[in-house]
Amino acid sequence: MKRLASELNGMCDQQPFHTGWYLKNLRTGEACHRSGDTVVPSGSTRKVAILMALLKGVNEGRFRLDQPVVIEEKYQKNNSGTFQHLSPGFTITLRDAAYMMIIVSDNTCTGTIVDMVGLDSINALCRSTGMKGTVHRHSIPPFCAGFVPDFVKARGEVPVVGRDHSLEEATTTTPTDQGILLDLILQGTEDAGVAARLGCTPELCRLGIEILSRQKLSWRLPALLPYGTKVAHKTGTGKAGRNNNDVGIVFQGSRPLFLLTVFTEHVPLEMPDGMPGYTIAGHHIARLCRTCWDAIKE
Repeated sequence: MKRLASELNGMCDQQPFHTGWYLKNLRTGEACHRSGDTVVPSGSTRKVAILMALLKGVNEGRFRLDQPVVIEEKYQKNNSGTFQHLSPGFTITLRDAAYMMIIVSDNTCTGTIVDMVGLDSINALCRSTGMKGTVHRHSIPPFCAGFVPDFVKARGEVPVVGRDHSLEEATTTTPTDQGILLDLILQGTEDAGVAARLGCTPELCRLGIEILSRQKLSWRLPALLPYGTKVAHKTGTGKAGRNNNDVGIVFQGSRPLFLLTVFTEHVPLEMPDGMPGYTIAGHHIARLCRTCWDAIKE
């Protein structure tokens, strides 16, 4: 594990931006990290905790997965996912809203779910699981100044922050925190006691893994893995590509192989060779994941 960690760190040292990661070998239980406890903007990786807080609410009887959810126009002032582009007023099930929140990172569905569950409940779940550096602050995050699409402007004023905003203006987390949460979800699929720590049942934890496994934004962690590799993961992007993140569980066949969370910070709009920083950061995450795969696979 020390040799692998050294190789990963060497790859990170070559980049002109910060990279923090957390890795756990799920076959041996060994774990290591780089800046694992450094607090960073979460981007949409925040939605893993939102999903589990929702499933906790289902387990408590506050919600039903088959209950109808009306998609309201007030939640369409965002630039993530697909429902922002549709005519408001249609109805889907809460289960479908949860899927869309994760698999295409739909912020219309995310804002709806966060307001249903409540920020206090989401933050309470994070604290109860030991996620010390994670704070949820928004249902729908503010836009980056200068990067608000015209179709969003047409819907009225939206909150904005600068590309180099403070941590207090964003939902924050750490690589280790996201690793803790994913590990609990995975363990909870088989262990009712662990599932109870999330306020869930093994069946609901298995649903959480299933939803994460349907992720359609697959050009970071899974991008360089063998075709068809199962990865239960959630991506995240900061303002104007300032951050590029992905957190997930990588399987070999049907067995979980390793858990990897990667967060990049201070990614430049343009790299020294003229390539977009956002794209290079995503490819960097894919290379880190492939390096772990090559070292850990059986």
